Amino acid sequence: MILGAFYGLRRSEAVGLKWGAIDFKKKTITIRHTVTQATIDGKSKIIQKDRTKTKTSYRSLPLVPPFEELLHRLKAEQELNRKLCGKSYCRKFADYIYVNEIGELVKPGYITQHFPLILQKNGMRKIRYHDLRHSCASLLYANEVSLKEIQEWPGHSDISTTSNIYTHLNFNSKVASANAIMGVYPAL
Repeated sequence: MILGAFYGLRRSEAVGLKWGAIDFKKKTITIRHTVTQATIDGKSKIIQKDRTKTKTSYRSLPLVPPFEELLHRLKAEQELNRKLCGKSYCRKFADYIYVNEIGELVKPGYITQHFPLILQKNGMRKIRYHDLRHSCASLLYANEVSLKEIQEWPGHSDISTTSNIYTHLNFNSKVASANAIMGVYPAL
């Protein structure tokens, strides 16, 4: 969830993160694989794709130190769990970052079910996991990051999507605009 909030990842992108997407030398994280969940013939199926929602959703972002440290901790936990569980450890998903203690892939539905519980446990207001993307982009916008750069961060396919969603959010910019206009009017 922390990576999802900082990088504005879709749920399918967060669950689909693989160790091969992390370049610790170049300090990048590349979003290129997704995992979704669908009901087919009455049965829940996990769908793994080596592609993203759109072409622009395939993106590389900087791997900043706190998240590099987090990923190293996750890798060490996986290795410890693999040793502790021995032959019982599921190795099918060893290339994925988000697996449970016995090596099974964390399912997208798990995030949907448990995200509200984590918010409640920590005294935070209820939001959807997808709202983390909006929070990420809103923070970028509030810190005067250009719309083009914001578009690329969450992987929006069209800058108009970014513009339509985020340009209305920063009230301070409206106050600054009003003050700029007031500067050209004569005293009333």
